[in-house]
Amino acid sequence: MIPIAEPTVSKSPQTWGDKRYNNYNYYLRKRYGQRVYKVSLHGGFTCPNRDGSKGHGGCVYCNNDSFVPPYIHAEMPITEQMSTSIPFLQQRYGAEKYIAYFQAYSNTYDELEKLKALYEAAVAHPNVVGLDIGTRSDCVNEALMEYLATLNERVHVTLEYGIESIHDETLSWMNRGHDFQSVVDAVALTKKFGLTVGGHIILGFPIETIPMMMETGLVANQLGLDFLKIHQLHVVKKTILAHRYLEQPFPMFTPEEYVDLTCDILERLNPEIVIQRLFGDAPLDLLIAPRWGHTIPELLYMLESELKRRGAWQGSNYTSSLYF
Repeated sequence: MIPIAEPTVSKSPQTWGDKRYNNYNYYLRKRYGQRVYKVSLHGGFTCPNRDGSKGHGGCVYCNNDSFVPPYIHAEMPITEQMSTSIPFLQQRYGAEKYIAYFQAYSNTYDELEKLKALYEAAVAHPNVVGLDIGTRSDCVNEALMEYLATLNERVHVTLEYGIESIHDETLSWMNRGHDFQSVVDAVALTKKFGLTVGGHIILGFPIETIPMMMETGLVANQLGLDFLKIHQLHVVKKTILAHRYLEQPFPMFTPEEYVDLTCDILERLNPEIVIQRLFGDAPLDLLIAPRWGHTIPELLYMLESELKRRGAWQGSNYTSSLYF
């Protein structure tokens, strides 16, 4: 359990651009001075809880088709994926620089030489300024970190760990295949080599209480994460969770409930942590629940409005005295 000390309340409102939280777009503009977008890449990886190394079936909620761009396929060479994605991002968003983002499955789960070939192909593009690698805490080691530290001298390297929950009973329920201590160790190893660390958490697991979710939400403070993604639980087709939900539906957040909890977390979160995401979405043809009927911009407006109503912002009730 993470004891929550009395908050140290700052009296001066803080904003990042037009937001009351330290948002990723603001960070990118400040760091690079131009429009930078992520290019999602598929390296053809799997996960140890899928291939039998630690289990089968993967995490109960996971269907990568729900968040990987449909025009990206694992059989396409990385250079081809880059050449397909970049013109689209240039035309639609006016992007000038790019972060190569290995997103699907566990993107460090292979032999080091194979990983090097994939990463080097991605950063070879002259307009790539960063490399973001999504992975699991049990799929990293010192040899990989040593290589990434040298790569970090050329482009900005970030390791993004799927934390999901700090509670071991939840990790077991979701068929994760590792415990929370694995995350603590991986983050410490990554920081030892001077690399940027991101984390992803999910709110709404049916076996968790609101206080348990709050503890997970505040874990970024204790781990010293640089980036954080927060995501509401989705039930999508072709997953174990979908079968469970259809057999016995469980309560899920309303938009208002989720916004309320997320604001509670943001108020207590270190304002130095950059928020990369606050809401997730999934294609409607795959999404079973929750079907909120709101776009991401509408949900973000609801969240901003709630923070404003409270007179709050990220870190307005933050204290550094929280501990494991």
